[in-house]
Amino acid sequence: MKIVIYILIYIVSLIPWFISSILFPFNQNFYQTLNLPVFNPPGIVFAIIWPILYILIALSFFLILKNKEVTKSYMFAYLVNYILNQSFSLFFFYLNNLTLTLYNTILLFLSTIYLLIETKKVNKTSFYLLIPYLIWIIFATILYGTIYFIN
Repeated sequence: MKIVIYILIYIVSLIPWFISSILFPFNQNFYQTLNLPVFNPPGIVFAIIWPILYILIALSFFLILKNKEVTKSYMFAYLVNYILNQSFSLFFFYLNNLTLTLYNTILLFLSTIYLLIETKKVNKTSFYLLIPYLIWIIFATILYGTIYFIN
């Protein structure tokens, strides 16, 4: 019975990460109007990477919940990062606002670093699960910054 509860808790912690992709899906028409850098990956890469990252983020969060290691500063970092992560699709794909997206991307990068710092304080395994997310956010920040400046 305990394993079923853990699976349900994990699923509940995973689902919110997909909300923005449902509410503000990829806007092909807008995206095709943009000048993109040569290092822009094909769309399939995003479709593969983000679900993997969301699974890792939710697993990291789940481990902290399971071990009852949630602190106020960790929860604040997690929620700020979550809101900024989900806001990207709103600003970019729905509002098509390159400036708001740039600000959001920079803040997301900073909040990801903050999230990793707070996560490391409470659970090292959870921290290591977030390393791929940090690497991708660094790449995404460089990619989006380039998109912003060439458009």
